[in-house]
Amino acid sequence: MGGDPASAIKPGGFYPVTLTTTVPKELVHRSAVAEVVLTDWERVDDTRFVLTAQWPRGHSFFTPVADGYHDPLIGCETLRQVGILLGHAEFGVPLGHQFIVRDLDLSVRPQHLKVGYEPAALTIDVTCTEINRRGTKLSGLRFEAVFRRDGNVVATGGGSFSCMAPAVYRRIRGEHTLGGNWHQLPLISPAAPQSVGRMSPMDVVLSPTDEPTRWQLRADTRHPVLFEHAVDHVPGMVLLEAARQATAATLGRSSYLPLDIASEFIRYAELDLPCVIEAHRVPGTVPGGKETVLVTARQHDALVFRATVSAESHGLCP
Repeated sequence: MGGDPASAIKPGGFYPVTLTTTVPKELVHRSAVAEVVLTDWERVDDTRFVLTAQWPRGHSFFTPVADGYHDPLIGCETLRQVGILLGHAEFGVPLGHQFIVRDLDLSVRPQHLKVGYEPAALTIDVTCTEINRRGTKLSGLRFEAVFRRDGNVVATGGGSFSCMAPAVYRRIRGEHTLGGNWHQLPLISPAAPQSVGRMSPMDVVLSPTDEPTRWQLRADTRHPVLFEHAVDHVPGMVLLEAARQATAATLGRSSYLPLDIASEFIRYAELDLPCVIEAHRVPGTVPGGKETVLVTARQHDALVFRATVSAESHGLCP
């Protein structure tokens, strides 16, 4: 487990049985402790684990949405951290190895997602449904997760990833590794923040084009959360944020609560190539049902990412 008994920290003090801390930031590939949401973990058996997490009431990027709900994208970030932590801490992947997210999905229960007077304390039950090894080394993992808050299911989700040694990663990426012979595209202007469900231009990841359903991805590598450390490609969370923002623009809603997000990461999205984001409503919404938007990302006409994002029909309280 990630926590230590209080007696191991300071014997004789007035401490609770355990003290809450975040897990080591290195185990979730964060450089800032402030961006770590997992607080502990415990193995149940060979395929099941229980983790704990905390979502803050306020965050510089994952701000409350739709008049007071926790941002579901912090749930996606939590899933990302779950996979990486288990890979390192429970399946023996050495630090320095690369993790490649293949797919990620999350569905939330709005009635338990409201921001309260304290941070949301979460228990996450994780089941590994596929554990792939090359020899004795983990090569990939698929898992499902159930998030509970005060005993109530607040979200369900899961994802899969593969992992590779640094030498293999360098061979696959070629010149596109950090320090390689490539140059990031110049930063382009953002879309109007409220048109994509944001308040600050700094947080906008879409740049408008002459077509209302098409944008160019805006990758600001100075952003302290989306580009929390140096990378050689567009992080998956940036693409998920692009999907959320494109959905807001497509639905014409400056504020909405994403209820379901299902995503697939197909290729590396490169920082030195234009990335075109397109969004279209999925037909078939029934009265009182969800509105769903399909979002894709392409570079040189090659599909690199796709996601569906669903929200309650406009005017209905989630």
